[in-house]
Amino acid sequence: MQEVLKLGVWMDHAEAHFLEYSEVSKHIKVIYSTFDQEEYTQAINKGEHLMHNKRQQYQANYYKKIGDELSNYKEVILFGPTEAKYELLNLLKSDIRFENTPIKVQVTDKMTDNQKQAFVNDFFS
Repeated sequence: MQEVLKLGVWMDHAEAHFLEYSEVSKHIKVIYSTFDQEEYTQAINKGEHLMHNKRQQYQANYYKKIGDELSNYKEVILFGPTEAKYELLNLLKSDIRFENTPIKVQVTDKMTDNQKQAFVNDFFS
């Protein structure tokens, strides 16, 4: 079996879809941010400052989970419609695990699963 070394991650602030690039490309995982509308409502009712802090904590945890998944790959493309990919990239730049890992970023629109997989295939071929 061939070792998978390249990964595409379509992401926004709510979810990250992991797509491996290999002989048989496949969608392997989705990680969701746990800061949802219910959390937002609870936090905002207690004050805007608390809501902001809670959102930052949840986003940091979300990005950490994504970073942990990325650490097994040799090359990564982050893509999607929001600024989340740049926020993650900035965190990864300060993580020694990614010192020698090329991580590219590209802006894309919302995509279907097939479009995401095609994008990863085109990018790495």
